[in-house]
Amino acid sequence: MTEILAQGPIFLICLAFLLGVVVIIHELGHYLAGRWYGAAVESFSVGFGKPIAEIKDSKNTRWRINWIPLGGFVKFVGESQLPGDVGKQEQGPIGKPYHELGVGARSIVAMAGPAANFILAVFLFAIFFAFRGTEQYDVYAYQVNDGFPAAEAGMVAGDVIKTIDGKPIREVADMIVITTMSSGRELNFEIERGSQSLNLTVTPVRVVRENQLGQIVPQGTIGLVPAPVADSVEFRRYGPISAVGKGVVETKNTVEHTVYMLSRIITGKEPLGLMSGPVAIGDAGRRIVNRTLGAETVPMSRRVSALAWSTLQLCALISIGIGFFNLLPLPVLDGGHLVFNAYEAVTGKVMPEKVQEVALMAGLGLLLTMFVFITWGDVLETGLFAGSTGE
Repeated sequence: MTEILAQGPIFLICLAFLLGVVVIIHELGHYLAGRWYGAAVESFSVGFGKPIAEIKDSKNTRWRINWIPLGGFVKFVGESQLPGDVGKQEQGPIGKPYHELGVGARSIVAMAGPAANFILAVFLFAIFFAFRGTEQYDVYAYQVNDGFPAAEAGMVAGDVIKTIDGKPIREVADMIVITTMSSGRELNFEIERGSQSLNLTVTPVRVVRENQLGQIVPQGTIGLVPAPVADSVEFRRYGPISAVGKGVVETKNTVEHTVYMLSRIITGKEPLGLMSGPVAIGDAGRRIVNRTLGAETVPMSRRVSALAWSTLQLCALISIGIGFFNLLPLPVLDGGHLVFNAYEAVTGKVMPEKVQEVALMAGLGLLLTMFVFITWGDVLETGLFAGSTGE
């Protein structure tokens, strides 16, 4: 526990960097779209709390750097982000008040933040595929543990896993993503055993254990240790255009996995604890830093390079998560504003201020409740209360 607490600075730096980059890009998307339609912007803030530094531009927008370096926000004149904003309009900034923009323009501004997150993810993935490249290979069962679903279904060490529910398995991560999010669901494994092709039905069970980063999480498992088939490894580095295309596919696949996970959480098939918040983000960054730079047998240049590529991928995944989360139809989120806009488009009337206030208050309360619950789960995942020293 002492070692985990001593790593507070690394945790905070990782959290501020990862969350800061993603949220600032998100807010920049809103800002640029709003400016395109001539909206007046009261402030663009990096971080929260009181400002460290602040300047005003030619349109009287305040550009602020605040003390708490966790993301940021953009505030349009007359925009109702919180219950206390309803009916208020700041004076000074040049441009149209937010409510004077057409419902279509406001909807585009609302969607521009999540869109910026998805574009960022595509861009980061494209950089990875173009300059780092990928490895693909066949995956085989290095070890099959007795008493777990894989062994009970008849799988043995040496079996090569070709597909799961028809999806090709071309790296270990492909298998892990499917099995960890499918506890209690039957999966059809197509395997090769020597010259034989077999189909086995395996149902992952949920266990609480360490994931690949050492965080303690509930996840599905089939009791199998996967490994690459050595002579099947293929390395590929993509050209500029194909790298962007691959980045789009990777972003799309990640969104699909997110939708799948959320649907299982909503239907009670997976625990809410699978959702991650800021603590999990900072802890993941901390563990990646420690694991990568702690490999003392590897030259420092290779460790720094590996850390950069791991951070880039993690940042892309966080960006997708932030973009997707903000599209949920909850008041105070971008998706909630889209619901308000849809009401106005259908009825021809702005949603009554009192209804907006109540909806925003309820949405804020729900988000705060979720934040507390998810944060507590994230704290438990760090191993802080399990006597673990972390990675």
